Amino acid sequence: MSKYQRIFVIVVDSLGAGAAQDAADYGDAGADTLGHISQSVATFRIPNLEKLGIGNLHPMRQIPPAEHPLAYYTKMNEISKGKDTMTGHWEIMGLKTEKPFITFTETGFPKELIEELEKRTGHKVIGNKSASGTEILEELAEEEIATGHMIVYTSADSVLQICGNEETFDLKELYRCCEIARELTMRDEWKVGRVIARPYVGKKKGEFKRTSNRHDYAVKPFGETALNALEDHGFDVISIGKINDIFAGEGITRALKSKSSVHGMDQTIEIAEKETFNGLCFVNLVDFDALWGHRRDPEGYAREIEKFDEKLGILLDKMKEDDMLIITADHGNDPTYTGTDHTREKVPFIAYSKSMEGSGELPETDTFAAIGATVADNFGVKMPKGTIGTSILDQLK
Repeated sequence: MSKYQRIFVIVVDSLGAGAAQDAADYGDAGADTLGHISQSVATFRIPNLEKLGIGNLHPMRQIPPAEHPLAYYTKMNEISKGKDTMTGHWEIMGLKTEKPFITFTETGFPKELIEELEKRTGHKVIGNKSASGTEILEELAEEEIATGHMIVYTSADSVLQICGNEETFDLKELYRCCEIARELTMRDEWKVGRVIARPYVGKKKGEFKRTSNRHDYAVKPFGETALNALEDHGFDVISIGKINDIFAGEGITRALKSKSSVHGMDQTIEIAEKETFNGLCFVNLVDFDALWGHRRDPEGYAREIEKFDEKLGILLDKMKEDDMLIITADHGNDPTYTGTDHTREKVPFIAYSKSMEGSGELPETDTFAAIGATVADNFGVKMPKGTIGTSILDQLK
């Protein structure tokens, strides 16, 4: 019989908690997303995270340690090679990535790939550099509309993104081009984690807006995860945000898209309040990373954490006695650091249930995969062959 009927795992995307032991190998010595945000802003109010024990987990200027923290907490180390979204999430659910996904942040995509993409799609490529989605539209969307060319760009993630105006390029055509790009980028030398269709509307600078018809073409996980194990044994696996894209639908029984991190928390709260599922609700809140970390905006990041904390208070209220909440992250993205890339960091692990009698610090884990193993253990499900991670369920008393 399950100890908890419903487990909510919330990934606060990129909320690192100090440089990992091997951070220097990734050029990230001294990175500290959570700590540096606290140091960079005048005010930082996160009362719900504070009472759970985030100030005990990691020193912050404005957040004192709780005298009696409500949650169990520790830091988790990443054992996989890489520091991207897919690597982090896959490890959370039991997969160790040995070969990191390729990024093209500094150089753009190789000439051979672009030529092949142009030949196969029939569109000349413009852009081919690392940029934010809003900036690339301001720079090149008018040209794309006038010529029928195709905007291709990347970011600090392992991703190839293609923009298309819904009125002039056509959504169906955009998806067709992305499917071709996905096929081409399955080759080892060009292999990116995701190809993303980025549709937009508008006719001139200042009017361009991306629409909700985004579509991700992700590489499937290279093996089965805790999600597959849960699904195979009849448990619910509800995904919120980009979880379904990250796992290419593998092991997901129901998927909900989110418009923002606040919306993602609203969806989680509604499920906690209204649905009596048996299994896992797996949530990704992406705005921390996409809007603030990559754009190196500690103030914006701090305010986003405060919004999350406010919604967290409502979620804690709605939780039932046999629910467990786990709050974690998938990598760091220190908004005070150089460049725009993710940072190799430890991530928080905060576990809370109304039925827990104890609380306090747990030993650091050597992998994020302790989460997937713990979830599987709770539901009496054996982790798939080839996965990693050891359950810490017996420590959460």
